[in-house]
Amino acid sequence: MKKFARIIGTGSYLPSKVVTNADLEKTLDTSDEWITARTGIKERRIVTNESTCDLALEASKKALEMSEISPSEIDLIILATTTPDKIFPATATMLQDRLGATCPAFDLQAVCAGFVFALTTAQQYIENGTAKNILVVGSEIMSKIVDWNDRSTAIIFGDGAGAVVVCSDNTTGIKHSKLYSDGSYMSSLHVNNNRINELGTIEMAGNEVYKIAVKRLSDLAEETLNDCNMTSDDLTWMVPHQANIRIISAVAKRINLPMSKVILTLDKHGNTSAASIPLALDVAVRDGRIKKGDSLLFEGIGGGFSWGSVLVEY
Repeated sequence: MKKFARIIGTGSYLPSKVVTNADLEKTLDTSDEWITARTGIKERRIVTNESTCDLALEASKKALEMSEISPSEIDLIILATTTPDKIFPATATMLQDRLGATCPAFDLQAVCAGFVFALTTAQQYIENGTAKNILVVGSEIMSKIVDWNDRSTAIIFGDGAGAVVVCSDNTTGIKHSKLYSDGSYMSSLHVNNNRINELGTIEMAGNEVYKIAVKRLSDLAEETLNDCNMTSDDLTWMVPHQANIRIISAVAKRINLPMSKVILTLDKHGNTSAASIPLALDVAVRDGRIKKGDSLLFEGIGGGFSWGSVLVEY
């Protein structure tokens, strides 16, 4: 009997400090109107004294509580992050220790596509029978790699974490997943550190990133629907990486999906990289928009570039 990787619990966590567009107006040559029109972002959360593991821990606790799974029952932890607390050990192992779990744990890095890559990895473990319960987390402190004097990036990114518990199920769960990477685009979106002990800051060619993201994500959405013999009418919700409202709108238009069927948290969260999809998912699950049996399309693209999709029956 085929095993499906089913999401049974979601959780999220945001730092308490809110940085609004009006706050950024005080230090940058920008305005609330310009930021909103260009990105769809109104505010973002920024850490004060919390770590990537701190954020991941709070999101994970909520996901475990919803799933009614104890840390001792978790077989694997996969933590997607671009901003680990240390070069080593993996932040996932710190999370494992603080949760009181005893399972293997590792970090995965695919930038803003990190959660999709991590969820697809968890799917493989479930389907081949080597794990029954997996904690998948996206946790990011993007504020520590942002140049706060660079208008093109300072307005976009925020901090936060989202988590899901995935279990083995005989009837439903992840129906399809697809991953891609193309390293030839590295200079379009990267962190400008040259050595391992340099932190560096984000550099982005905004117009180029927009064109690449719309093309790759639109093609991928169409490919996913075709592979599953579906149309956009069969989707209950698209839960995209919350990068930019113009990218999200362009992809939705390309696949004839009304924006009323797109989960958006961009205005409140900004771009939280690997945390953005599980954050948006948790918000929509908890406010009742996403219900059992809904067909969900997750899509994300990150620097490099790496991009992917997961089609889920919730």
